[in-house]
Amino acid sequence: MKYRICSSGAFLFIFIILVANWLSTEAKTCNPSGMLVGKKSPPGQCNPENQSECCKKGKLYPTYKCSPHVSKRTKATLTINSFQKGGDGGGPSECDNKFHSDNTPVVALSTGWFNNRKRCLHYITIHGNGRSVKATVVDECDSTVGCDADHDYQPPCPNNVVDASKAVWKALGVKESSSDWGQMQVFWSDT
Repeated sequence: MKYRICSSGAFLFIFIILVANWLSTEAKTCNPSGMLVGKKSPPGQCNPENQSECCKKGKLYPTYKCSPHVSKRTKATLTINSFQKGGDGGGPSECDNKFHSDNTPVVALSTGWFNNRKRCLHYITIHGNGRSVKATVVDECDSTVGCDADHDYQPPCPNNVVDASKAVWKALGVKESSSDWGQMQVFWSDT
């Protein structure tokens, strides 16, 4: 009888350890890899279109080399970006060195999710506002650098951003007059 109690106790102990280990793995977060000191942009060099933030001189901005773990329902913040020439996205997209119309469903992913260009020109599915849309990854929303000409004098991207064209927002049925327009919590997955 004592042997059964020990075995049940041992089983329970092992089960608790496994659950605790799984929970700690799931709870791991992506911590900042550094800080960047903001520089004021030269006059007219930062495009504040689509609620884009311009760097502030002396402000500290966290940088990230990682992003949260990707799953079938990866939680993200959907932001808005213009990938058109002259838009707040700055230069041409990193994946194909082209500009893209605001009417095309394209996105830029935070550095960790962009994964050294491994998601370039692949599709992701974005779920939000009770709808879903498929979009092409064309750029990186750089989480490691910013506040310079290459990044339109905007701060580094947070580590959990899907930066999307207006076409993505419209496909999700978000109206420009909505308080969600420009920044909204969504889920995404690789397609």
